[in-house]
Amino acid sequence: MDKFLFLIQEELVDERIDKCLSLLMDTLSRSYIQKLIKEDHVLVNNQVVKANYRVKADDEICFYLPKSIEPEILPQDIPLNILYEDNDVIVVNKPKGMVVHPAAGHYKDTLVNGLLFHCKDSLSGINGVMRPGIVHRIDMNTTGSLIVCKNDHSHNHIAAQLKEHSITRKYHAIVYGVLKDDFGTIDKPIGRSDADRKKMAVNAKNGRNAVTHYKVLKRFDKYTYIECRLETGRTHQIRVHMASIGHPILGDDIYSNRPCPFKLEGQTLHAKIIGFVHPTTEKYMEFDAPLPNYFEHVLEIL
Repeated sequence: MDKFLFLIQEELVDERIDKCLSLLMDTLSRSYIQKLIKEDHVLVNNQVVKANYRVKADDEICFYLPKSIEPEILPQDIPLNILYEDNDVIVVNKPKGMVVHPAAGHYKDTLVNGLLFHCKDSLSGINGVMRPGIVHRIDMNTTGSLIVCKNDHSHNHIAAQLKEHSITRKYHAIVYGVLKDDFGTIDKPIGRSDADRKKMAVNAKNGRNAVTHYKVLKRFDKYTYIECRLETGRTHQIRVHMASIGHPILGDDIYSNRPCPFKLEGQTLHAKIIGFVHPTTEKYMEFDAPLPNYFEHVLEIL
């Protein structure tokens, strides 16, 4: 059996353990996960639990998965836009449309497939065979900078910075409407949507603290080009926050129902700047991922 360890993040708090694991291990059916729970293959804080246990913040889930059902994730020679690489970390500029790691029905053409080819066996194993090296992720249709860890020491070091919210993360986005203020802060809790559990929403009752700072870079007739700095890192945070103040991200097909006059594959959101303390040198490093061509084209024609 392989052992998987998960530390529960805020967006999963209060989910049933079987549903939580079906989200974390999305190649497995919920019924199969329930079977493994009954067979004591799942421990929470070193204790056996039932399938209806609701997870809490910082719960440590230990999940033992029989090898026979593991999907094989194969290396692929996929071109990677590498902003930086050493023996500990890689900073990748992820393109639009690329999924970060394999999931149910999607075992190839992901960033992980490309990393396996590029790095061979030099990736952290903390997140298991489906997510080697992956310490955080961005959405399929969000572009930009992503940190990948090449060993477990680096993984733990970067994960600790993510938990402390000390990593610099600045995103560029185009939003609907013209923002009046040059600067602003959105301080609204984010949690699972009560209406649709697959979506996130501003949720005062069950949400977790979420803070996004934004500044206007350029105003257009019907749109605004902005930079967002994350103080916290909730799922879909910028998309949810900007939609909550009436300025959803252009092209967002989940958090906006406004018509998009351009041919876009999802939201115009780019993880432009990422900064962190290097796991070995302990020096601060910062990287700037250039805007993708489609994003620059939209800015030119607005």
